[in-house]
Amino acid sequence: MTAADLDTRIELHDATGFAGMRAAGRLAAECLDMLVPHVVPGVSTLALDQLAYAFILSRGAVPATIFYRGYSHSLCTSVNHVVCHGIPSEKPLREGDILNIDVTVVLDGWHGDTSRMFFVGEVPLKARRLVDVTWECLMKGIAQARPGNRLGAIGHAIQTHAERNRMSVVRDFCGHGLGRRFHMAPNVVHVGKPNEGPELVPGMFFTIEPMINLGRPESKILPDGWTAVTRDRSLSAQFEHSIGITDDGCEIFTTSPAGLDRPPYGG
Repeated sequence: MTAADLDTRIELHDATGFAGMRAAGRLAAECLDMLVPHVVPGVSTLALDQLAYAFILSRGAVPATIFYRGYSHSLCTSVNHVVCHGIPSEKPLREGDILNIDVTVVLDGWHGDTSRMFFVGEVPLKARRLVDVTWECLMKGIAQARPGNRLGAIGHAIQTHAERNRMSVVRDFCGHGLGRRFHMAPNVVHVGKPNEGPELVPGMFFTIEPMINLGRPESKILPDGWTAVTRDRSLSAQFEHSIGITDDGCEIFTTSPAGLDRPPYGG
């Protein structure tokens, strides 16, 4: 989401909300787990999208993205220099590609939103390093998600780690609150200062989803109105978890039940 898309009202949730998000988040993570063996050279992202659609419906949920602002797929599939919101297509994946798959399910009214990187066959060392640093950025951001901290502490941790590794953080898109709505406050910007933004309190639900580039941070939207790419065509990577602030930290709703949170996934 762009930062301009959200209002400023932050909803707080109780145990019922945590239970709903826990179930929805697990299902979204299970969907990505299911796709792991299918991400191979020669497969199309449209085929992956169709697998996800069937899986989500079979579990009594629906994809949140179908018909969202005119979008018509269950996944966003972002390859190589695509930052986010890549549209599934019949183009086959190639050996050495890196792929982000982003899925949001709606289960019993609750939104489970997560994304994960995938390697297509053997990928170059620089691409592996980008993916590793992006995962580390996500986890360093999550480590700051606790009561008493401000939202800026999350962005500061992400920005510091990315720039220490001579990579850049995309500014044009942000994480977001979610729950019974797909997108809501707060904006979760992936850069910042520790003392900026609203204070984190128990009951907040939001995504953290840093987009990290090997090159410069600037992005642009292609004429399809969805696909965001790096302006310098450098590689981009992203991971996303949905979390809830608890009394003493946070709960990650979208952890992989199979332990497949980051590539390589074995095999």
